[in-house]
Amino acid sequence: MTASPSASLSFDAPSDAFLDRVRDHVRALPESGIVEVMNYGRNRPGMIPLWAGEGDVPTPAFICEAAAKALHGGETFYTWQRGIPELRDALARYHAELYGVPVDPSRYFVTGSGMQAIHIAVAMALGAGDEMILPTPAWPNAAAAAQKAGAVPVEVPLAYGPDGFTLDIDRIAAAVTPRTRALFINTPANPTGFVATHDDLKALLALARAKGLWIIADEIYGRFYYDDAERAPSFHDVMAPDDHVLFVQTFSKNWAMTGWRIGWIEAPPALGQVIENLVQYSTSGVAAFMQRGAIAALEEGEPFVKEQIARARLGRDLVADTLLATGKVDLVKPKGAFYLFFGIAGESDVRKLGLKLVDEANVGLAPGTAFGAGGEGFLRLCFARGAHQLDEAAQRLARWIAGRA
Repeated sequence: MTASPSASLSFDAPSDAFLDRVRDHVRALPESGIVEVMNYGRNRPGMIPLWAGEGDVPTPAFICEAAAKALHGGETFYTWQRGIPELRDALARYHAELYGVPVDPSRYFVTGSGMQAIHIAVAMALGAGDEMILPTPAWPNAAAAAQKAGAVPVEVPLAYGPDGFTLDIDRIAAAVTPRTRALFINTPANPTGFVATHDDLKALLALARAKGLWIIADEIYGRFYYDDAERAPSFHDVMAPDDHVLFVQTFSKNWAMTGWRIGWIEAPPALGQVIENLVQYSTSGVAAFMQRGAIAALEEGEPFVKEQIARARLGRDLVADTLLATGKVDLVKPKGAFYLFFGIAGESDVRKLGLKLVDEANVGLAPGTAFGAGGEGFLRLCFARGAHQLDEAAQRLARWIAGRA
């Protein structure tokens, strides 16, 4: 009897036989230090998970209902690669009201997440061997996007002092080489809460102009700003129409839509066909019914956004004040985003510390080493959650800190 082909197959080949054929720059992509802690503690009973960059409020019903109506109404076919016209119009109106820029729907392109927006911006600005300067500590996905394109992320540490993290323009200028093609600027910043001033933004623009660089502007947390203003300073406030700035954005944070995976790019209309091509050859567009939900978010969601910002401010103060009262933490209240980035006296190995806090405090935090240069000795805590849960987490951490004495 002849063995069937499937019976003769072996799936026991050494893993190197497969990995050796993977491109070096892809194989070198780092594992996420955030996901490591999440996987370690995700199923613990009573765990308070503050490791991820999202809140605990589900997407509001009015957004879900708009998407469901479109879904049940048959909007399930291929759609516009740049985004449905109604959503691009809504994005233009939103930006005009928030930033005072002219209404121009041709500047906005819908993407399948903020992460895809970053990948598209990187694909336009960088190629193999090019360099992208990235102030750090920083969300690791930005550096990984450059690596995935075969480019080199160049980490430039933020300065740190009594006022928290600040931008050192001289350090950034010194990092520019003939291979530099872009600056990736996240403000307000994940994980540090750093917020660039208008002077910072002007200095970065001057550097980009002088060196012929792109700026990839990640202003995703721009609404989460705690200096009694509607939003944080933006490149929109200081740029000229001919500046080479690509804005990457998402619906995830403002409107509690992290699981939807929908975002947008704002870019000069001259890049429209290039961006459309990059969408077409990756995801072929965002589902139309999801875009209907996004329109509802923009047009009806302002009260919800303001409620989330107020909630985050309360959470920031609640946790920060409790931790500062221990006298054992290095912490400056952030001006933006929704993270505390802090150190605990005597604890330098924060990767091990993150795992230890899962075991001993039942609180999940992300280690600062997951965020690149300058993250050593720090932990990230997301405070975009309810006061009751944050108070319990803060008390657990304070008890753990006190118990080490």
